[in-house]
Amino acid sequence: MGLSRPHKAGNGVSTRWVSILCIASFFLGVLVVNRLWAIPTSVTMDEEALSVEKHQSSALHPIENCERKDSSVQAGDILSQVSQTHDVIMALDKTISSLEMQLAAARASKAHDADGSPAVTQSGSEQLKERQKVFFVMGIITAFSSRKRRESIRETWMPQGEGLRKLEMEKGIIIRFVIGHSATSGGVLDRAIDAEDEQHKDFLRLNHVEGYHELSSKTQIYFSAAVAKWDADFYIKVDDDVHINLGMVGSTLARHRSKPRVYIGCMKSGPVLSQKGIKYHEPEYWKFGEEGNKYFRHATGQIYAISKDLATYVSVNRHILHKFANEDVSLGSWFIGLDIEHIDDRSLCCGTPPDCEWKAQAGNPCAASFDWSCSGICKSVERMEEVHQRCGEGDEAIWHTSF
Repeated sequence: MGLSRPHKAGNGVSTRWVSILCIASFFLGVLVVNRLWAIPTSVTMDEEALSVEKHQSSALHPIENCERKDSSVQAGDILSQVSQTHDVIMALDKTISSLEMQLAAARASKAHDADGSPAVTQSGSEQLKERQKVFFVMGIITAFSSRKRRESIRETWMPQGEGLRKLEMEKGIIIRFVIGHSATSGGVLDRAIDAEDEQHKDFLRLNHVEGYHELSSKTQIYFSAAVAKWDADFYIKVDDDVHINLGMVGSTLARHRSKPRVYIGCMKSGPVLSQKGIKYHEPEYWKFGEEGNKYFRHATGQIYAISKDLATYVSVNRHILHKFANEDVSLGSWFIGLDIEHIDDRSLCCGTPPDCEWKAQAGNPCAASFDWSCSGICKSVERMEEVHQRCGEGDEAIWHTSF
């Protein structure tokens, strides 16, 4: 006996496809509930997790919803429902991923105080609950000898005093200079930073011995310390000789806020340098294949951002993450093999004037500016003010930008 032709709904849409969509919605609801039940209850669900409960309840009763549909369902309505279902799945994926990473962080936090890493004195779940919820944390990597660089940033694009606190309260943006301690902890260098911090209150101090060849370790510890202190959507690392437009940075990150695992920066793939005695020499060059090969794709080290799950991943696994000679290569290597999205955003690597001016006039304002030839703004102490005047978005832009 041949199969009967399906009855047609309005505009030639098969009612069979409507039924299939309903059944698919039902099993989606069952799948969502089963996955969420699998998350251990010891982790407190955050506000983001609670916000998807409405989607769950509608998914649990698809048959009732479908019975109310008129038989003349339009093709556009079905496409709209498919789009809404995709949005729900994306939100649930981010929520589930966040909960799983919080659970991993809670379990690992109890063992983080034995190796010179940021110590956690509370239980994991208590520590996670007490963290301040913010949009992004920006850590400006600096050194003992960089006092003038820090002053050039404070005098240009970084708010100070009450402005810095207002930025945190109203915009959820945390900005801190990131530094460890000297080899002789408590010495003159450390006391100088203590005095500077007392004046400006804009440092994040790490349990880390400062040194040029320790940048990969410093980056690891920075992300670990930032994750322990703030519950942010994004964590940013930036050098202290880069000009930043905070409004543009916020707008850039906001476009990717719904994605669970993103790595944002100016992606590159430079050569692996095997010759000894030159800058950026890679002692482990042999791991990257034959001579003349390039590194895997990774974000340039002047500025990049990673989402919460990736920062938590670095914090939880930092004891076994391998560190190469170059900090930006090390970070990129930690994400190889993970299911993440690499986002190449060229607004994060504009040049200094006139490049940033031309791009702003063309409708492509810059989020960050520096000189490739100097791996930062050349003579940044002298030129930061000029770059800010010619490339800056305006000191009030951050307060008029919605995220």
